[in-house]
Parts: sequence; structure tokens; C-alpha cells
Amino acid sequence: MASGRHRRPDSRARKVTKRALVSASLALIVLSTGLVLAYKKFEGNINTISTASLGNRPKAEKVEGPKAPLNVLVMGSDTRDGANGKGIGGSTPGLSDTAILLHLSADRKRAYGVSLPRDSMVQRPTCPSKSKSGPIPGGLTMFNSAYAVGGPLCTVKTVESLTGIRIDHFVVVDFVGFRSMVNALGGIKICVPEAVDDKIGHIKLPAGTYKVTGQQALDYVRVRHGIGAPTGDIGRMKRQQAFVAAMIQKVMSAGTLANPARLFSFLDAATKSLTTDESFADLKQLASLGSSLQDIGLDRVQFVTVPFRAWPQDPNRLEWSPEAEGLWKRIRKDQPLGPYGSDSISAAQDNRGEVVAGGEPSSSPSGTPSTSPSGGPSGGPAKAQGPSKAEIKQAREAAGLCTT
Repeated sequence: MASGRHRRPDSRARKVTKRALVSASLALIVLSTGLVLAYKKFEGNINTISTASLGNRPKAEKVEGPKAPLNVLVMGSDTRDGANGKGIGGSTPGLSDTAILLHLSADRKRAYGVSLPRDSMVQRPTCPSKSKSGPIPGGLTMFNSAYAVGGPLCTVKTVESLTGIRIDHFVVVDFVGFRSMVNALGGIKICVPEAVDDKIGHIKLPAGTYKVTGQQALDYVRVRHGIGAPTGDIGRMKRQQAFVAAMIQKVMSAGTLANPARLFSFLDAATKSLTTDESFADLKQLASLGSSLQDIGLDRVQFVTVPFRAWPQDPNRLEWSPEAEGLWKRIRKDQPLGPYGSDSISAAQDNRGEVVAGGEPSSSPSGTPSTSPSGGPSGGPAKAQGPSKAEIKQAREAAGLCTT
């Protein structure tokens, strides 16, 4: 009897332990199933386009490093079915004219994005049409015509033809999805130096530092009139660079990564917004890109604009200045920006939560960018030591960014 009474507690303990193990196992199964379903859902959200029709393409130059350098062409678009024109209004074309060439170094210690002005006059190569009705002859035209006639593949082909840089992947972000991404992050802080009343785009923004979500966030990155100097698309590109930098900072922050609901909402909105090449429509690839940016450090993620000047035949149009070739050479050879980064916008933030503009000290480049702090049309040599505080202030004012 005594020995039987001694065994009962052990028996009960074993039953409790077994129940706990079963419960834990069930919880793990539910959790893992949920993660698998979420993974499949996110991947299923992404639209893909094959790059097989691009034909002859530049070869990537061999560089030393633990990985290969990565060049990703990021485009903004309003072309997803069912999303066109929704919530836009006015005559401004939304995000369809945004193009940024993002470069990650082979050692994954630096990253920079180069904005390509939509109004640049360039030699576009022959491209397949979006309607598959046959090839569209190339020629001298505005840069954004590539997307208009041939979609992202024609834009990739145009950039490769102009720069000699092999584009490893492309990403198209739909503007309605962009709005949802900002909402999922709980908003992005901006600083507007003066109240905006853009009667052309029907956009109004109050002055001050505040968070924007939804349509207001979209308005901020779209506005071209009534803010900063009359630089049109160049000022808008600078503000887009600042906004994207702030988004990167918000995505990488503990407030997003440690918040499962917010992270899920952001990933759902982001993947629904994306169209990529087939090999990039993989969450592991996209997560690796995000992890690389985080490891690099936000203060070394820079945004610049290709050196440009006024087009001689029309002052309302631009052309890439000869100094741009030095920038493309640096990207092909996986080199730092050097003075090309002297007026860059960084994804780092100061203690006011505003995006920091700054330079990257380095040796002189093989080709020198414009002296204009905003990447303007002067076309002269850049200062090796970077711009002064007064020049940075002038550049930010011209772009409609706060300076104090």
C-alpha cells in the first residue's frame, strides 16, 4: 500500500508533464502553421515579370568581397489593375515617374540610391511594347517614356544601356500600396517649412513637423509646386529621398520589428504593392536585402541625384551631365560615392526625428559631379571636402526641406 501511495504523485506529475508537452507541441504546430501560411500569403501577394525578353545585357564587373554587389532598380507606379487613379486627383502623375538605382556593396558595408530625373532627355533603346504589339523604336526622348511604352523592363533596359550597369533585380511599388505601407507603420514624420497650396495638383499641406499617413503622405511625395524653390521634379526627388530614408528608419526600428501586428500589416501592404522580376519575388531575398541595410547602418545608406544640367534645346528639360559617367563607373567598380555623396540625404536621423543631409568624405572621383548643392545644372567640379553648412542649407531650402 505504501509503495502504491508513493507512486501516485509521480504518476500525476507525468500526466501533467505530458499535458504540458502536448499543449506546447500543439502551440508550436499552430504557430509554425501560421508562419507558413503568412509566408505563402506574402509571397502570393507579389506580382512578377520575367526578364527573359531583355536580350543582351551588360556583364557585372568582378570585384572582391564576400558577396556580389547588388544593383536594384526601384520604380514607383500607378499601374496595378484596379488601383489606377484611385485617390490621386489633379494633373500630377503620382509616383509613376519615380526611379532610384539602389547599390549595395559587395562587403555589405555601404549602400546608396541614385535618383534618375523623369524629365531627363536620354537615348532610349528599342523596347518591347507593354501591349506585346511589337518593338517600340528607341531614340531621343524623356527618361520616363521608357516606362510609358514598355513598363519596368523597358526602364531596366534603358538604365542598363545608359550606364553600363547590370541591374540584378527590379522592384515596382504601386502608389496605393505605398499609402497602405505608410499607414501600417503608423505614419512617417515630415517637416514642411512653409504651408503648401498646390493648385495644380490640388495638394494642401500645413507647415510644421508632424506625422503623415494615407493620402497626406502620398501628397507629400507627389507635390511639385508651392514648396521650396521652383525646381519642380528635382525638389520633389529630394523630398522623396528624405521620405524613403525616413521609412527605412521606421521599418528598421524596434517599434516595428518587435511589434508582430505592425510588422504583419506592413509586410502584407508591402508585398501587395510590389511587382518584381521572378527571381526577386522571394521573401528570403527581400528579407536579405532588408537585413543588409540594417547591418550596413542607416547612417551609411545615402541618397543622391545623378549629376545633370539644363538641356540646351529646352530649359524645362534636363540631360545627364558628362560627370555622371564617373558615378556609373564607381557603381560598376563597387566604389564609395566619394564627392558624389557630398549633398546626399542619409537614412540616419537626428534627435528631432528629421532626416539628415550630409556628405561622405573620400578621395576625388574619376568624374566629378555638379557643384550645385541640389545636383543642379552647373556641371562644374565638386569640392572634395563636401559642401559647407550654408550650401547644405541652401540645398534643403531649394528642395522644400526644413533647415532648422
